[in-house]
Amino acid sequence: MRRLLALLSVALLLAACSDGAGGPSGATTPELGGAATPGPTAAPAPTPTGTAAPEDSALPGSPEPPESPEPPESPAAPADGTQSATTPATPAPAAPGPVEIVATDIATGLEAPWDVAFTPDDRVFVTERDSGRLLELGPDGAVTEVQRLDVEPAGEGGLLGLAVSPDYADDGLLYAYLTGQEDNRIVRFRPGEDPEAILTGIPRSAIHNGGRIAFGPDGLLYAGTGDAGQESNAQDPGSLAGKILRVSPDGGVPGDNPLPGSPVYSLGHRNVQGLAWDAEGRLYATEFGPDRDDEINRIEPGSNYGWPEVTGAAGRAGFVDPILVRQPPEAAWSGATVPLDSAIPQWDGGLVVASLRGARLWQVPLTPDGAAGEPDDVLVDAYGRLRAAVSAPDGSVWVLTNNRDGRGQPAEGDDRIIRLGPPA
Repeated sequence: MRRLLALLSVALLLAACSDGAGGPSGATTPELGGAATPGPTAAPAPTPTGTAAPEDSALPGSPEPPESPEPPESPAAPADGTQSATTPATPAPAAPGPVEIVATDIATGLEAPWDVAFTPDDRVFVTERDSGRLLELGPDGAVTEVQRLDVEPAGEGGLLGLAVSPDYADDGLLYAYLTGQEDNRIVRFRPGEDPEAILTGIPRSAIHNGGRIAFGPDGLLYAGTGDAGQESNAQDPGSLAGKILRVSPDGGVPGDNPLPGSPVYSLGHRNVQGLAWDAEGRLYATEFGPDRDDEINRIEPGSNYGWPEVTGAAGRAGFVDPILVRQPPEAAWSGATVPLDSAIPQWDGGLVVASLRGARLWQVPLTPDGAAGEPDDVLVDAYGRLRAAVSAPDGSVWVLTNNRDGRGQPAEGDDRIIRLGPPA
């Protein structure tokens, strides 16, 4: 009901605008901050077998592309017919301007999808937390179960993060973070084959299992873990809980890790949910606070981010403050991405962060020194709980809902994967 009211409110607001701008006839238009007149909707994307093709929603926040500037006039030739001694410089190409953003359902009817990964050979894989299913999305929109991994899905655990090997063209490997009966662990496998554990012994619990994994620009695998409900784990360098970990693709410890012989890369985390790198190779992590102070941190090797001694921007010596703090009702930040050279130029170079309890998508500009600019929250209450935001190969951003995770209010068609980008 909350999402329905939000969408109806936005539609009425757009209809009342003095310039007459509104969403396309028959389509709902979630509100996107900094709105401009939406253009036409894209053709519907293929949908899984047995579901009706969804309508696209043209999102405000997407001005019409600016007209190309008139080319400069060529200088007149000298009256005596000789060639001019100077030649006008060719103007540099203009930076791409904002584009229209359209929301399109890619897949519907999923059960708490947690992550999505794209392979170099154009395959798309999705994890479901509670079922343990690894799904493949076909080019026609069909959803196929590839296999079920052995997981213990009690509480917040289950089949969580997913990553593609940097050498996938040669080894065909996927990596997954999952909760088993004894621990959280990272496994690797070829789709349809039995997994091989490469890192075990990450403490597990019904809460605070972390679970995001991603390969960094250095070709190494990073993992965000939670404190597993034991706050002291986060400050214990001997525990893998409440940390960001860094290992080689085979699970070995890189020689330049800050703690010799240890996969620990940073400590003092409560429950890391998102990992993303900017164009300069700087790592950012999103993290749940307790009942306050959800954080976005810029991660430096060996640094301590304070939990449970401090939370939020405490300014205490020995701990690193977050670059951005928001409160759970509008945040509960989860998966994040930094679009680069994307199909949404107005988002390039900044963080795009999914929000669970906050039921919105955050766009956080990043300054040249890696600080946070003024954030903007979009899609507020339009789709409910958002688990992940992932950059797709076509430059769009894919967003996963999590309204069937036991804490949401599922709408018809939930859970879903939504594509955000220019009309296809």
